[in-house]
Amino acid sequence: MNARGALARAAAWLDSLRVQLPLGRRGERAAEKYLRRSGYRIVARNFRAAGAEIDIVAMDGEALVFVEVKTRRSLEAGTPEEAVDERKQKQIRRAAEIFATRYRADDVTMRFDIVAVDASGKRLEIELLRNAF
Repeated sequence: MNARGALARAAAWLDSLRVQLPLGRRGERAAEKYLRRSGYRIVARNFRAAGAEIDIVAMDGEALVFVEVKTRRSLEAGTPEEAVDERKQKQIRRAAEIFATRYRADDVTMRFDIVAVDASGKRLEIELLRNAF
């Protein structure tokens, strides 16, 4: 492959990121707003550990909740919550353990929720799945 071809592929890859990142951020903002309205208190965003990222960490009453936000433009490849497979769940659990240890929350009840954001229409449709895994 010549340099021009490699450069064109790199440019296409960067363009694909520009399309995907704003949608994900938009979904996370909408999810955060929805959670606040539902009584959650946000304590952290985009916590990274153990090769995983937890989109939102919040308190719901006395429970420490680790929230995975999945946003989809189309449901052709499946629903947003279907994207949180066993591998992803394991990564999130490991990161949650590190969060709990780091912030001395080992004795707090923990829960894992998913916020599924459907962006296929004109308005975002949000569904909260409590105790998702």
